[in-house]
Amino acid sequence: MKNLKKYIKYGLAVVLVTGCDTKQLHDLNINPQALNEVDLNFIFTSTELAIASNGTTGDNRYIDWRTNIGMFAYAIQQLANSGGGIAPGDKYQSNAETNAAPFEFTYNDQLKNVAEILKQSGPGGFAEGKYKNMREAARIIRVFSFARLTDMYGNIPYSEANKGIEGIFFPKYDTQDVIYADLLKELDEATAALSTSNPDEGFKSADFIYNGDITKWKKWGYSLMLRLALRISNVDAAKAATYVTKAAAGGVFKSNADNVWVKMSDGPNEWTNQNGISRAFDPGDGGQPTYLSATLINFLKGTNQGVATDDDPRLMIISGGINGTIVDPVKQKGMPNGYDQAMLDKLEGKQVDVAKTYSRINSKMLQDSDPYMIMNYGEVELLLAEAIERKIGSGIAGTAKSHYEAGVKASMQMYTPFDATLTVADAAVTKYLTTYPYGVTKPALEMIGEQMWVNKFFNWWEAWSDWRRTGYPKLTPTNYPGNVTGGTIPVRLRYPTNEVAGNPNYQTGATLPDDFTTKVWWDK
Repeated sequence: MKNLKKYIKYGLAVVLVTGCDTKQLHDLNINPQALNEVDLNFIFTSTELAIASNGTTGDNRYIDWRTNIGMFAYAIQQLANSGGGIAPGDKYQSNAETNAAPFEFTYNDQLKNVAEILKQSGPGGFAEGKYKNMREAARIIRVFSFARLTDMYGNIPYSEANKGIEGIFFPKYDTQDVIYADLLKELDEATAALSTSNPDEGFKSADFIYNGDITKWKKWGYSLMLRLALRISNVDAAKAATYVTKAAAGGVFKSNADNVWVKMSDGPNEWTNQNGISRAFDPGDGGQPTYLSATLINFLKGTNQGVATDDDPRLMIISGGINGTIVDPVKQKGMPNGYDQAMLDKLEGKQVDVAKTYSRINSKMLQDSDPYMIMNYGEVELLLAEAIERKIGSGIAGTAKSHYEAGVKASMQMYTPFDATLTVADAAVTKYLTTYPYGVTKPALEMIGEQMWVNKFFNWWEAWSDWRRTGYPKLTPTNYPGNVTGGTIPVRLRYPTNEVAGNPNYQTGATLPDDFTTKVWWDK
C-alpha cells in the first residue's frame, strides 16, 4: 500500500489511505482472526443433535424439562404430578419458562444452524452448488422444527426468521396456513432432490441419524409430509389429500429400521450429548417426577381392570413398577391428574406415600445415553390407516385394518433401542389385536387416535398435537383451584414475554388473544 500515513490525535488513530488498489481495500475488511468459511459437516451434525429437543450451546434438558414434560406429558395425561410449578400441564397453570423454552431454543439453535447451512450452500454462499444432499436434509430438518413451533404457538416468524445478518431484527409473523403451505412445498422439493448420484462431500460421516442413507432420508421426508398433511386435514381437505397422495407415492417408513433416532452418549460432560428427557427426570438434576397417569395405566391395563389376560404388552415396558418392587401388571396404579398431596390423601382416605403408591416410568428407558426418538414407523402406519378410513388422498395399498394392525405391532416392538430386554413377541401382539379387534371394540377412528396417543410416549408434544386434532383419547379435564384455563386442557402455548415486548410485529401478526385456550388454525 502506497503513501500510508498515520496520525495520532486526541488519542484517536486516523488512517489516511491514498493510492490503494481494490484488493488492498477489500483486505482491510477481512479479520485475520476470524473464520471466513465454516465446516458445514460440523454444523449439520450439531443440527441433528439439536432436534432432540435440546440446545447445542448449553443445558440439553431445558425444553424437555419445562415443556415436553412440564406441559404436554401432563396435559395429555400420560404423566401426573402432585406438585406445582414444574408441572404446569398437570393443573393448567402458567410458567414463563415453559412458554419460552421452545421458541427461544428452536430459533437460536436448531433453526440458526439450518439457516447457516442453507445460506452457505445456496446462491452467493462459499459452498454454492456443493453439499447437495446435506442441503436437502437440512431443509427436511427445517420443516420438522418449524412445524413443531407453529403447532405450539400458531402464527410465528417464518419467512423472515433467522435473517438478522441481513438486517431483519424484527421478523414479521406469518399465518399458520401460509406456513404449512410452504412447509409441505419444502418437503416435496427437498425430498425429491435427494439423490444417490450427488457427491457425498462428507454427508455420510456428518449424518449420525442415517449415516448418509439417502433412501431412509427420503422415507423420513415423505413420512413427515404424511404427518403434516393429516394435521391440516380438518381445515384444508384438498391440500391434505394432495400431499397424502404424494407421500404414499414417494414411499414412507416400512419398518422400525426406518425410525428417526438421535444417538446420545454419557459425555463428554453432563451438559452435552446426553438424553434431555432422562436428565430432566434425574432427581439430582432436572427433578421431574416419573409418575405415570391413571389415564395411561388404566388404558394399558385394558377393559378388564385387574385381570392380566388383556393387558397391553407395553404396560410393563412403560412402567417400571411401584417403588421399584411391585412389578405385577395387575397391581400397577397410576396417579390421577390435577391432584395435590392433600387431595390425594383425601382421595385415598389416608396419608399417601406417592413413591409407594403409584407406578413410575421404567428406568431402562431413562439412561443418559439412551437414544432420543423423533419419529417412528408405528405412527406412519396409523396415519395411513386414518387416511384410508377418512378417504383422504389415494394410492395407499392395503386396508385401514391392515395398516392399523401394522401400526400397533410396530408401536409395541419399537423399544429395544432403549434396552434389548424391552421386546414384545409377535404372539403377544396377535393376542392383543384379537382381544381388541379393529373397529369392533370402539369406532375405528377412536382406536387409531388412542394408539397414536400411546405411540407418542416420550414424544409428548406430538401426542398433544394429535389429541388436539383428533379429540382422541377422550380425556377428562381437571379443574384444579386457580387454574388459568377455566378447567380445560391447554391447546397452545403463550409467546415468550421477551418476544411480546421486543418484536413490534407481535401485535399485528401473532395468534391472539395470547391465551392457552386460543386454538391454532388447524385445530378446528
